[in-house]
Amino acid sequence: MKNDTLEEKLKDIVSGTVLFNEPMSRHTSIGVGGPACVLVSPETVTELGQIIACLRNLETPFIPIGNGTNLIVRDGGYKGVIISMKGLNSIALDRRNDKEAAIHAGAGAALSEIVRLASEESLAGMECCAGIPGSVGGAVKMNAGAYGGEIKDVVESVGLLDARGDVWKLKKNSLKFAYRHLNLPEGTIITGASFLLSKGTKEKIQGRINEILRMRKDKHPLEFRNSGSIFKNPKGIAPAGQIIDEMGLKGYQVGGAKISEKHGNFIINLGQAKGNDIISLIDMVKKMVKAERGIVLETEVEIIGEEDEKSL
Repeated sequence: MKNDTLEEKLKDIVSGTVLFNEPMSRHTSIGVGGPACVLVSPETVTELGQIIACLRNLETPFIPIGNGTNLIVRDGGYKGVIISMKGLNSIALDRRNDKEAAIHAGAGAALSEIVRLASEESLAGMECCAGIPGSVGGAVKMNAGAYGGEIKDVVESVGLLDARGDVWKLKKNSLKFAYRHLNLPEGTIITGASFLLSKGTKEKIQGRINEILRMRKDKHPLEFRNSGSIFKNPKGIAPAGQIIDEMGLKGYQVGGAKISEKHGNFIINLGQAKGNDIISLIDMVKKMVKAERGIVLETEVEIIGEEDEKSL
């Protein structure tokens, strides 16, 4: 896909990184994935809009990603342009009054930084996101959360770039959040978000953060590369990890990938895993759970890219 026109246009637009034939194993937390034809990192919303306009004009497929923590790329790579949002990482504190303040953040800002700033400023509401390794854009898009809270509880507004290239903002009452999902018009990209937080006690806030971090360390296989929870929890049944555990699937292994013995809803990279190893385990779990329990598990991780022709 590399051609002089695309290369020249992107390098004219982007002040950040433009990489060709870039292995996505370097950009995903689980460490798998073939090459993207192009990986580009805009540093402003204006650049992002110009990149997308250029790609649409050239009829080139593209997909935006955050920190790659909830992403699995197939071994054949992505035949298009992957737009890394990491450069859109601004964070600003907006004090409203004695009782509340807002944190404005770009889509590429690390969620952990928002949690840290909130704690430092004695602002309550972000504790449930402690230990979630993703970016603000990804967390908002999937309505991330745990331990009794979700992003939707504290979002004040979301910045968007729509399919026409227009930049606008949606207030909370116009946002359609669901479990692990924010419903947005097709082609819309999250550029940032504002979180409205209430004044609290720093000791209590940091205590809750520490408690959640301890629980994550105890329950999750953080010593291995992983992409977080693989499946959404089926509504009204049982957590996906519990179902996988009850079926005796912990420890199943394909190549360098393994269903964690610590938590059934995690697949870990033992060191040399391929994308196909991860996806084979996902497919196996889905088929077995459907056959034995009649439950259709939906993936929480996003899977993109092409199959490796060598493995077909």
